[in-house]
Amino acid sequence: MLFNSRKDIVFIVLAGIFITNAIVAELIGSKLIQVGPFFNLGPFIMSIGIIPWPVVFISTDIINEYYGRKGVVKLSFITAALIAYAFVILFFAMWVKAAPISASVTDNQFNAVFGQSMWIIVASIIAFMTSQFVDVFLFWLLRDKTGGKMMWLRSTGSTVVSQLIDTFIVLGIAFWLPGKMSTSVFLNAALTSYSIKLVIAVALTPVIYLVHFVVDKYLGDEESHHIVKQSAEASLHHKVAD
Repeated sequence: MLFNSRKDIVFIVLAGIFITNAIVAELIGSKLIQVGPFFNLGPFIMSIGIIPWPVVFISTDIINEYYGRKGVVKLSFITAALIAYAFVILFFAMWVKAAPISASVTDNQFNAVFGQSMWIIVASIIAFMTSQFVDVFLFWLLRDKTGGKMMWLRSTGSTVVSQLIDTFIVLGIAFWLPGKMSTSVFLNAALTSYSIKLVIAVALTPVIYLVHFVVDKYLGDEESHHIVKQSAEASLHHKVAD
């Protein structure tokens, strides 16, 4: 029977949250906003696309914990394919002409919002996949080093490094390489976006513990412990095989 266990249901829910927020982040990521100045510093430039990423952070850590590195890697590939699919649909939607009636959104209006370039598509997928692989590697490295303790360290530590890479790759490929940003603006935007992500990652540490608590209660403490143990053993076996 499909989805006949609570473990399956938890994965489906987490995967849905993960995929939805990752795709939304990519779709809105080309919009840059200005924040500040603060204390006579700034103004600072950042991507509005960082808003959904905290949810992706939490989902990645929970999936890592309960379903292992294979669960995150497979889900990341699926998500990358769906991001590419979403952009294909958007390009088709931009290609089809709008109806010449006053109630319709014009082609210029629609394209101004969704007119993503190939640079942004490539940047989004490369940045997403690279940061996810780094996140998975660091999560399990820190988990092994701490003997499964200090959940805050592996969750926050892997996020801090992976999002540094993600931020610079996506802005670098999408805006700096094609000349849409000067080097100074690129560094401003990248450092600002990353700083905000860093603050959010640290602030969300209690939320990660809360989500773990809810999942444990839903699965049952004994079943939850068994699943986490299986995940750790599978990831250790994968590491040894490598």
